[in-house]
Amino acid sequence: MKKALLMCCCAVVAALTLSSCATIFGGSRHTFVVNSSPDDAQVVITDKKGKEVFNGHTPTEVRLKSGAGYFSPAEYTVKFSKAGHQDLMVPIHFRLNGWYFGNILIGGAIGMLIVDPLTGGMWRVSPGEKQIYKTLKPQGVAALDIIDIKNVDAATKEQLVKIN
Repeated sequence: MKKALLMCCCAVVAALTLSSCATIFGGSRHTFVVNSSPDDAQVVITDKKGKEVFNGHTPTEVRLKSGAGYFSPAEYTVKFSKAGHQDLMVPIHFRLNGWYFGNILIGGAIGMLIVDPLTGGMWRVSPGEKQIYKTLKPQGVAALDIIDIKNVDAATKEQLVKIN
């Protein structure tokens, strides 16, 4: 009986010291839904080194890694293109995952310094940024788009200027 109790205690201690909060709660890969109007636009996704990681047509789903190396967040560029329409580029930026700091309480140094930085689990995107929907403009036409601020991704929101 003592041996079973000792094994159980060892398993609990190992789980607490070898776990990594951000990787467990946030994951290291994220699924993005990519769509456009008009549909059937070509989508090419490249990483921050310019390497192509996905090539397909809208609508589509793509699963992307959140890390780009030890303590390095991934960055991607989504390029939409369709004949007769202007190309459109959309950046994807990963930010620090709040669960990463859970390692202080649960995961310990191994989770904070090794597992989460290596797996990319320490990086995340907000759920709203996982839906990438863009309207492609016809070539040679200047168009005014009216969109709801609730449907604007974070990168675009940063570029907005408030007018009274």
